[in-house]
Amino acid sequence: MKEGTRISAIMTRNVVTVQVTDPLERAEQYFKKKHIRHIPVIEKGLITGMLSYNDLLRISFADSYSVADDFTSDSVYDMFSIDQVMVRNVTSVTPNMTVRSVARIFAEKEFHALPVVEDDQLVGIITTTDVINFLLDQYE
Repeated sequence: MKEGTRISAIMTRNVVTVQVTDPLERAEQYFKKKHIRHIPVIEKGLITGMLSYNDLLRISFADSYSVADDFTSDSVYDMFSIDQVMVRNVTSVTPNMTVRSVARIFAEKEFHALPVVEDDQLVGIITTTDVINFLLDQYE
C-alpha cells in the first residue's frame, strides 16, 4: 500500500460550488446533473459552508406531508435558502495531507466530504468515495 499518498493525488479538482446567495434550485440542479452529493458554499471567495444532497432531501421530506408532490420543491425552496440549510463551521483539509489522515477524520467525525483548501482558496474536494476507490486500487 502507498503509505504516504497525498490527497492531492485523488481529490476532485474541478469543484462545483454555489454562492451563499444562490437559490436552492441551483444546488439541486447541480446535484442531479453532475451526480454529486456535496457542494462547498462560497461567500466573498471563502468557504462558509457545505451543502449536501441529504440536506435538501431532509427539508423536502418535511415539506412533503403538507404539499402536493408536484409542488414540494417549489414550496420548500421558497421557504428556505442555502444559508439556512448548509452546514457551517466546515472542517477543511490541505492537499498535502495523507489519505490515511483524511480517512481518520472521516471515521472520527462521520463526514462524507471535505473541502481541500490551500492559502484560503478552495483547490479541491475529497470524499469517502475517493478514499474507498483509492484503497480498492491498492488491491488490484
